[in-house]
Amino acid sequence: MTLVPIGPRPQQDRYDVVIIGGAVMGTSAAWFLSTNADFTGSVLVVERDPSYEFTSTARTNSCMRQQFSNEVNVRISQFAADFVRNFQAYMGGDPEVPEIAVQHYGYLYLADNDDFAANLRRNQARQQSWGAGTKIMSPADIARDYPFFNVDDIVCGSHNLIDEGYFDSGTMFDWMRKKARQAGVEYCTNEVVDIDHDGQQVHSVRLASGESIACGAVVNAAGPRAVEVARMAGFSLPIEPRKRFTFIFDAAEPLDRDLPLTIDPCGVHMRSDGDAYLAGCPPDSDPSVDYDDFEMDHHIWEEKIWPTLAARVPAFERIKVTSRWSGHYAFNTLDQNVVIGPHHEVDNFIFMNGFSGHGMQQSPAVGRGVAELITYGEFRSLDLSSLGYDRIADDRPFVETAVI
Repeated sequence: MTLVPIGPRPQQDRYDVVIIGGAVMGTSAAWFLSTNADFTGSVLVVERDPSYEFTSTARTNSCMRQQFSNEVNVRISQFAADFVRNFQAYMGGDPEVPEIAVQHYGYLYLADNDDFAANLRRNQARQQSWGAGTKIMSPADIARDYPFFNVDDIVCGSHNLIDEGYFDSGTMFDWMRKKARQAGVEYCTNEVVDIDHDGQQVHSVRLASGESIACGAVVNAAGPRAVEVARMAGFSLPIEPRKRFTFIFDAAEPLDRDLPLTIDPCGVHMRSDGDAYLAGCPPDSDPSVDYDDFEMDHHIWEEKIWPTLAARVPAFERIKVTSRWSGHYAFNTLDQNVVIGPHHEVDNFIFMNGFSGHGMQQSPAVGRGVAELITYGEFRSLDLSSLGYDRIADDRPFVETAVI
């Protein structure tokens, strides 16, 4: 994958904020800055490929859940649900802004042993105390509500029908970007190739086209490439691209009701996708891959995904794949949680990286948080400090166990 031809050039030689990466994370931060009455500065978003074809944003499964093991992640998703539900209002009440389509069929984690079941029950109690609608289901409960499942080996399930499921993330992203531009945010097709700093402050970024752009703050929103941006500033970041596979398929015997996003104990997940179905899983061997490596694994469907689908949902014995793709998680190898906030020594270099597959649903709250940090020097709406860079510097994991 090569850089799209450069253009348009930046209109200024200095911006208050330069955001490196214009997909959903960079755009969310830009949009929240542009709508904050207390922020009066200029914003430049530098995106290397405005087609977004190979971004995690473009290759997302657009899911939303509150079944996390940490309260902050639950709160982040609760804001996402509110943001999507009231999207037109957040976009200033513009009647041209459409409502975001949402399917609330929920996530269903299945446990096939007592240890995993105990973990689901512990998480359910926590999630319920944080306002999530998660419930534990017995095998009989699952068979009653979803009679197409084979639950012979299942101990229990964890399910939430409130604000969990699928949403139209493409429409959300497109309108956030459009509204940010209307509010004065400048986007340019280019690539940051160097960052000038003195160990205490970032002063400027250099673009592939040769310009040096002075800045008041830099935001690293570079997705799986975030580690390269961090290195330009002399920082380490435990983030790498990990490949994930998605398959869309039709069933000869369609189910008589929605299939919740079901996580089988083996790691394969499946859900309804309009009139079709979606399934995916991580590979058994899950190494870091090249940034441009999107080659499909043509064995994973036959050897892992389809056998699991047919065993768990016997009606999926006869199915046909109609589409497939691979995408990248920006995987945080320390603890599978986002890194958000300033570097502990260079406070005008701000991270929003390492979402490990949670990024689309976390983009509204994290974009809002970054905008608050830049504007006020602190988080105001939701305290995200537990996700800060200091834990990276201290090698102190803040582990999220509910990773798919």
